[in-house]
Amino acid sequence: MAPLKERLRADLTEAMKARDELRTSTLRMALASVTTAEVAGAQARELDEPEVLAVLTKEAKKRREAVTAYEDAGRPELAAREQAEAEVLASYLPAPLTAVELSLVVAECIAATGAEGPRGMGAVMKAVQPRVAGRVDGAVVAAEVRHQLGG
Repeated sequence: MAPLKERLRADLTEAMKARDELRTSTLRMALASVTTAEVAGAQARELDEPEVLAVLTKEAKKRREAVTAYEDAGRPELAAREQAEAEVLASYLPAPLTAVELSLVVAECIAATGAEGPRGMGAVMKAVQPRVAGRVDGAVVAAEVRHQLGG
């Protein structure tokens, strides 16, 4: 079992004992998402660490999008709940990259791939994604790659 999944289970047990309703429900939701991902496809399988991290990243992104949607709809109480859930999930994710760090990673990957112009975007994205997985939203990465390639 992936260490992150073990940590989620241990923290869920701890949150249940502490009667922390927000943390308990958020961790249950996260573990349910991991389990759903494990049984998706032709055959059930155990997710490895990067796959569990990807599931948590996806769930955290859903929460951030929900916060925006609830705020736009004038529902601050629901936005606050989603924000609290996003913060719980963020504690399991690696620290996000700063704009400067992302810029350096993209520059290194452009140099390594020898890509030039907008046509090289796919090659650069393929090189950058594994290095920044779970630390930066894909749209932000794509924008930075596009910017550095001059497209």
